[in-house]
Amino acid sequence: MTVVTAHEDHEAHPDLRVLGLLTFLASESLMFGGFFATYLFFRGTTDVWPPEGTEVELLVPAINTAILVSSSFVIHFGEMAIKKNCVWGMRFWYFLTALMGAAFLAGQVYEYQNLGYGLTTNVFANCFYIMTGFHGLHVFVGLLLILGVLWRSRREGHYSATKHTGIEMAEMYWHFVDIIWIILFILIYVLTRF
Repeated sequence: MTVVTAHEDHEAHPDLRVLGLLTFLASESLMFGGFFATYLFFRGTTDVWPPEGTEVELLVPAINTAILVSSSFVIHFGEMAIKKNCVWGMRFWYFLTALMGAAFLAGQVYEYQNLGYGLTTNVFANCFYIMTGFHGLHVFVGLLLILGVLWRSRREGHYSATKHTGIEMAEMYWHFVDIIWIILFILIYVLTRF
């Protein structure tokens, strides 16, 4: 009789949760791709972009970008810590990432309160609010995932050097959110200056 270890069984049958997350992220990429294409279409067919009265400031979004991009490195330190079987290290880095995500959302709320135009002002404002707002929703979901990892890590042995799929999945989602923001930042904030 041959005994199959958990490691060998995992190699023979990959974790479908990760495949499910990757499929979800691919579908979300297509949706954001549709937003980007629509934005670029309107930008290319409108004489003045952004229309007068709907300019965007760069300072707060640049700070937000620095926070969010930095948080990708911070969350990765958490994954590296758990792979060394250091649960408290993972908790520290994930908690710091959660704070950075909350700071990003606070910066986005501050920006919305000080723009001076709303969702229905014109097509630029409409695109701006839909894309940044939908991204903000994704940051919020990522924040919930990170808090979920922290909550589950309270149980002794829930995460370890050999058992950390939930941590890796939260990190993958967070990296996705960061990549989408970099594209949004370039499209909405940087390219509108040219």
